[in-house]
Amino acid sequence: MSYANFPLLSLIMFTPLVGAVLLLFVSKPNTIRWVANGFAMLGFLVSLPLWFWLDTTSPDWQFVEKHEWIPSIGAEYFIGVDGFSALLILLATLMGAIAVLSSWTAITERVKEYYIFLLVLQTGMIGAFVSLDFLLFFVFWEVMLVPMYFLIAIWGSANRLYSAIKFFLFTLFGSALMLVSFLALFFLTGAESFVFTDLADAVAAHGVSRTAQLWIFGGMMLGFGIKVPMFPFHTWLPDAHTEAPTVGSVILAAVLLKLGTYGFIRIAIPILPEAAVEWAPWIGM
Repeated sequence: MSYANFPLLSLIMFTPLVGAVLLLFVSKPNTIRWVANGFAMLGFLVSLPLWFWLDTTSPDWQFVEKHEWIPSIGAEYFIGVDGFSALLILLATLMGAIAVLSSWTAITERVKEYYIFLLVLQTGMIGAFVSLDFLLFFVFWEVMLVPMYFLIAIWGSANRLYSAIKFFLFTLFGSALMLVSFLALFFLTGAESFVFTDLADAVAAHGVSRTAQLWIFGGMMLGFGIKVPMFPFHTWLPDAHTEAPTVGSVILAAVLLKLGTYGFIRIAIPILPEAAVEWAPWIGM
């Protein structure tokens, strides 16, 4: 049986978001908990076929979905996975289900808002792991920022507002540099789309100067490095871990921090390998 045309990745990605939307129409706390747990568990269950259907012998992207999004600038709804991203998706859906379940008695105030933010955060994490178009990746990267900010700021400990703002500003600064870097790469190479492989091919074909590559990779390195987080941009992490609710701290450690390293391996290094070699000593500090 072929699963090539089955929209599995969209199903995995948007299942938590459907749950978040449904919660808008639910008012009773216990019902909210049941709905949130149901969709979080469903999100994990629908991701399990990745383990069984993925062809581990194939080097190609699998479960690919590609549709026009913003054709005027070459942006596409282009998603797919390989063995690397599939395992991270399974990790994200499992941790999401555990996080929602473990919040059953821990959260007693603003229960609806809490579960909505948690489910939206789940969609953002999965979206970042499956995106093969940079603008789509950037959208999901930013989607993760907002719910995590509110989870820390509202349900965190005594110094939660300071920690939430620090987390927000550090991540937003890194995101802005990352976006500028990719836009610079796009315009310098004359690439036809923001698809990762197309950008890499455009760099190879147009011979971007060494100086430009170093600056562009530096911007990407800061964007992803803040999320890792790398020295000296790591100072937001102790505050966020200390002040975040327990579930927020677990999600940070288990999934969110891995997205920075994922960005290096999936995007920055394959697109600009020569610049990566020169920046390697700084990355390894």
